[in-house]
Amino acid sequence: MRSFSFILLITVFVFYGCTNGKSKNDTKDKAKDKGQAKVEGFLAKPSLLINNITVSGSLLAFEEVSLMSEMSGRVVFINLPEGKVVKKGSLLIKLFDDDLQANLNKLQTELAIQEKILKRQTELLKANGISQNDYDQTYLQVNSIKANIDVQKSLIRKTEILAPFDGVIGLRNISIGAQVSPSTLLATIRMEDKLKLDFSIPEKYSSEVKPGLKVKFTVHGDDTPFDAVVIATEGSIDATTRNLKVRALVNSKSSNLVPGGFSTVMLSLGENKNAILIPTQAIIPQERNKNVIVAKNGLAHIIKVTTGIRKASNIEIIEGVNAGDTVITTGLLFLKEGAKVSFSNVKTEDI
Repeated sequence: MRSFSFILLITVFVFYGCTNGKSKNDTKDKAKDKGQAKVEGFLAKPSLLINNITVSGSLLAFEEVSLMSEMSGRVVFINLPEGKVVKKGSLLIKLFDDDLQANLNKLQTELAIQEKILKRQTELLKANGISQNDYDQTYLQVNSIKANIDVQKSLIRKTEILAPFDGVIGLRNISIGAQVSPSTLLATIRMEDKLKLDFSIPEKYSSEVKPGLKVKFTVHGDDTPFDAVVIATEGSIDATTRNLKVRALVNSKSSNLVPGGFSTVMLSLGENKNAILIPTQAIIPQERNKNVIVAKNGLAHIIKVTTGIRKASNIEIIEGVNAGDTVITTGLLFLKEGAKVSFSNVKTEDI
């Protein structure tokens, strides 16, 4: 009986010792796992980056003018064929000018009389039959009348509105007999055989856009890509939007291209075969900088980076990350400098 009790006691001690040792090992393993974060990562390597950007733009007539009168008056003649082409120099609108014409005739008559007097006085001056002072007074009077005639002709020209270029007349806003002033919009005329495309690009791309750059664009309701060539830029960055305004000449012809229409502009600014691209979720934005967390020798290191072109799911790293670095993409908020990390998954394929 004593022998059985002794054997049972030894068995209990052995079982307790094994169980206790196993529990201690499990506790150590759990503590080890607890101190080492499980994260996902991305292996940075050189990739092809095509620098394409898409911005919004507007179509404009190559030339467009709001027709207005230089002086007030009553309309006596209208040649504004809505939606029709008119030639440069065509008379579009004529204001009442009978009073100006009458004054012009009066001045021309006075000029003719004074010129005859001047002619007689010229002969008398040669024969010393008139003083030099009298002759000079008549000569001055002739020139004064000529100047008044020029002023009168200028006023008469202001009663006529001519087409400034070959273009299409828009909708007219007046009728015969209307009283107009310099602030009255009579109609518009625009050149429609050529169009301009205006758009703005972010400041960081301003050095890439030069005259001669070819661009593609589409318009609402038509997915056909149209062609345009950059002809000029504003020359300075807008202080409010930090954008550069660009103007291009449209080379394509289509009935869907209408001045004032919205367009989506696509620009190709070259390519980089050795760009370092990482997932956008790996970026930790700061107040002034951007950081990423890179794993080295099983430890997390926070690194300041300089970013470049941003795409839908990835972003270019210009400085801070090198090819072969493993960038952590998950659990970023819980990692500190020098923290131990282990990876549950590391992506190596291109984004």
